[in-house]
Amino acid sequence: MLKFEEYVYERPILHEEQATFKVLLKKFTDAQSAEEAIAGTESINAFRNRLSTLFNLVYIRASIDTKDEFYQKERDYFDEIQPNLKEMTTEFYKELVNSPYRKNLEKQFGSQLFQLVDNEIKAFSPEIISLLQKENKLSSEYSKLVASAEVAFQGETYTLAQLAPFAQNEDREVRRQAVTAYAGFFASHEDQFNSIYDQLVKVRHEIAGKLGYKNFVEVGYLRMQRIGYNAEMVAAFRKQVRDYIVPLATKLYEKQAARIGVDTLKFYDESFQFKSGNAKPKGSPEWIIENGQKMYKELSNETNEFFHFMLDRNLMDLEAKKGKEAGGYCTFIEDYEAPFIFANFNGTSGDIDVLTHEAGHAFQVYTSRNLKVPEYVFPTSEAAEIHSMSMEFLTWPWMELFFKEDTDKYKYSHLTDGLQFLPYGVAVDEFQHLVYDNPDWTPEQRKDAWRKLEEIYLPHRDYDGNAYLASGGYWHRQGHIYDIPFYYIDYTLAQICAFQFWKKSRENHEDTWKDYLNLCKQGGSQSFLNLVKTAKLNSPFEAGTVQAVIQTIEDWLDSVDDKSL
Repeated sequence: MLKFEEYVYERPILHEEQATFKVLLKKFTDAQSAEEAIAGTESINAFRNRLSTLFNLVYIRASIDTKDEFYQKERDYFDEIQPNLKEMTTEFYKELVNSPYRKNLEKQFGSQLFQLVDNEIKAFSPEIISLLQKENKLSSEYSKLVASAEVAFQGETYTLAQLAPFAQNEDREVRRQAVTAYAGFFASHEDQFNSIYDQLVKVRHEIAGKLGYKNFVEVGYLRMQRIGYNAEMVAAFRKQVRDYIVPLATKLYEKQAARIGVDTLKFYDESFQFKSGNAKPKGSPEWIIENGQKMYKELSNETNEFFHFMLDRNLMDLEAKKGKEAGGYCTFIEDYEAPFIFANFNGTSGDIDVLTHEAGHAFQVYTSRNLKVPEYVFPTSEAAEIHSMSMEFLTWPWMELFFKEDTDKYKYSHLTDGLQFLPYGVAVDEFQHLVYDNPDWTPEQRKDAWRKLEEIYLPHRDYDGNAYLASGGYWHRQGHIYDIPFYYIDYTLAQICAFQFWKKSRENHEDTWKDYLNLCKQGGSQSFLNLVKTAKLNSPFEAGTVQAVIQTIEDWLDSVDDKSL
């Protein structure tokens, strides 16, 4: 059994890979039978999996240590060659959709593959390769800039992840200073953040133009594999959030202000939930993992097997440390059939959210790893986030392992956080629509647009005179805006689905787990809306879904004496 550190990386030589691919593609196009066409597809998939494995090893190791010169150089190399690899894949896709054996291939690999392929073909052309290379470099530049943060605070130096717990301190002045220091890093590098994004917007607009589209919004939707719904349906969903959730979120912030004993809730108070302190894990990262083992053992045989697979192979890097990139993610290392979880534990309840959220992704991909179609490893992102967010709720019966006497605190804040996230999530989405509809905006115009959206979706927010935040700079910290345009709405759509799993699991946990497990087994073999049906959930786009889901949660929250927590 190989461990992650033993997984082998060797730089792929582009011209050699292109030559190998040419041979494989010819074999596919020369197929004289459906069986030969299927075998040719599988050979190309194996070729693609190997390259994806090498990319993921570089990506993981470079994000764990941004000061590792070898893997940073390899990351730069992949930024350079990724568009060329994409060109090869698109060549294959074009032959796939035009194959004389298409019906047989659809029967073998499923019709979802061909819908995904159609979108990929529409979003790529060889003439945009140099632009894609520039886009990759700019995205990496953003990630490295955020990872470089070493913020002086109370006589020590912290990364952004390490600074976050101070924003939950019981001393209001400590919270204010911590949030000011956090925002100060972005403010002091504001010109760089604006410049990187300005260049990204312009290069993406140019990509859209070369592909024949009016602007990047259409390309963004193709890249995100929006199948079965469009921008108008997303706008209608945002309106549901604005109409039904913003008022409830505002009410919850008002309750929070009363609960923690402040007259006006300031921005630096938002992360502080209870006067007696927020719920925190009652032990070290090692202790959290030990309890995670117990939780996943008791949840199901499948999760027990999965979690041991992850532990035995060192497939998790969880603690925050200097030089490590911010955030958390799960990816899949194809040739080893191994998920990998990256996180930044910092002693807050978010550590447990990560343990369940990213493990939800990892469990899904582990469960569906036998589908053998690269496009089905993960579902499209809005569907993938159902697995992660729902796992957060399906593990509620085990939260006492981590929070002990603060378990009720955790559950209350977990549910309110999920609700209060939704207005912010749709604001990020609307912001990106506005930006790419107006690619010539200046940085100041973008900041003005963000501030106006905050007034609509986050009317409670009070920056207490912080000039940088009050002028609309908050969005600089949201990496998705830079790295994966139009991703963020996916979290909000999935949250509505996860809330339904929460409701159902309280009524019948065993049956709900079966529905969840069945969903995971499908991987990405179906579209988002079809996966929602498979999971026996209501679509977030259906009129009344948001209102019905939120009413159940509001009733539960109202039943809790939050001031006693």
